[in-house]
Amino acid sequence: MPASALESSEPMLAENQVRSLLAPFELDLTAHQVGQLLTYLELLLRWNRSSNLTAVRTPEECVTRHFGESLYLTRQVALRGSNLDIGSGAGFPGLALKIALPNLATTLLEPVGKKRAFLKEVVRACQMESVEVRPERLEEFAERHLLPGVGTASLFHSATSRAVGGLDHLIPTALRVLKPGGHLCLWLGRQQSRALTEGIPGLAWRPAIPLPLSESREILVGVTGPGT
Repeated sequence: MPASALESSEPMLAENQVRSLLAPFELDLTAHQVGQLLTYLELLLRWNRSSNLTAVRTPEECVTRHFGESLYLTRQVALRGSNLDIGSGAGFPGLALKIALPNLATTLLEPVGKKRAFLKEVVRACQMESVEVRPERLEEFAERHLLPGVGTASLFHSATSRAVGGLDHLIPTALRVLKPGGHLCLWLGRQQSRALTEGIPGLAWRPAIPLPLSESREILVGVTGPGT
């Protein structure tokens, strides 16, 4: 469904307003990509009235907190190949990254049916290709994905996760589905980030990336070693 056909009581934003809100994140987006973000935004606000996809309610805050913070990773890490988004929820960061990086093959893991339906609608409305929405949790997906004889070709170049609990279990499981030299990218609170940077075998953490417009949130990126 095109953005213009959506009915919403919330005031929508124009392209120049979106660009202004995203200016602190120093993104280089085409007019087509901003149009996709606006379509995504209208769907998010519309579905949120009945499905409670996000606690963020205003278009402006959705742009900065969801799109801006998700897309800021593209200024810091050169993502390529394939990305696994863990616990996608409303699609952040996975689907937002897909808009900025249309050639990034994307797999979204989301066990909640209503959220999966929303993700599929965004993919359809934004005319995205090479996106797979799957119902498994990470542990289930890893077991099915790592069958004997599959080989490293099926592993991912990167994995992303935002606002997902159980990181002590998530991180070692995510490492199993990453290629050597792959990136694990986590959106975290600063205190949570600092607690994680100590000794995880097979993972080298980069310095944390502070997020613009936030005093407490950052992105933590780990790179897998050859023996992971």
